[in-house]
Amino acid sequence: MTRVNGEPPGTQPPRRFRPHLHWELVICSVRGHELEGTDAAELRPQDALFAREDAAGARWYRCLRCDSWLALKPPAAPTEQYPPEREEIELPLRGKPLRDKLVLRLIALDRAFHFFVLCALGVLVLLFAADRATLRETFYKVIADLQGGVAASQSHSSGLLHEIDNAFTTSSSHLHLVGGVLLLYGLVEGIEGIGLWFQRRWAEYLTFVVTTSLLPLEIYEIANRATVFKVIALVINVAVVVYLLRAKRLFGVRGGLAAEHAENALDQGWDALERAAPPGSALHVP
Repeated sequence: MTRVNGEPPGTQPPRRFRPHLHWELVICSVRGHELEGTDAAELRPQDALFAREDAAGARWYRCLRCDSWLALKPPAAPTEQYPPEREEIELPLRGKPLRDKLVLRLIALDRAFHFFVLCALGVLVLLFAADRATLRETFYKVIADLQGGVAASQSHSSGLLHEIDNAFTTSSSHLHLVGGVLLLYGLVEGIEGIGLWFQRRWAEYLTFVVTTSLLPLEIYEIANRATVFKVIALVINVAVVVYLLRAKRLFGVRGGLAAEHAENALDQGWDALERAAPPGSALHVP
């Protein structure tokens, strides 16, 4: 965030062909600003990084997420003498750490969708295998009625009816295997989603390995029968793989975890706030 040219979000000139989205401004517009010292009776010189008074007596508070400064009246009934010390303040995420959290949670939501769909399909397959005889009789009776009494047991060479015919003639053991695989795959997707939501490193590796292993199958499916949904799913999964490998630096790519921590430090922490502070407020306190 502050690394682009040292200017706070919202003040940097936009790039023509590559717009820079400031997630800090988006989050603050939804959750509100992160201000400290609004209930303090007095402000100290060491508080100038995030709270100070001007010559007219108005107080200015800096949002610790998006760097906006807001003018507020001093509290009529302060609840504390001074703002909290720096070590008492939990800084909100900003810059790359904030972007990574949002992207990982978007991927987690995608995995949660997969979890529910795959588990539902797995349960349906197992239920179908358990009561296939009844469903087969009902299905062919409906088809016979729709076809004006034509024998419903005749085979269908193509289309949806052909696929349903295959399902009814498939062995129960095969259906149990398919249902089990769907449930297992859904469980893995659910584990991925939970881990990514809480930004666990192991979940990033698990997501990369599982998603990468399925790409050849998705490409094969598209080559044989391309659909819009298959293409969209492939594009999303390729984007996830590239993001995890490049931005999250898995398997030591681009310096690995140590390089990621160093990059995050440019946007997160009190040093990053001081670098982005306006003149006169970047007062370093050891």
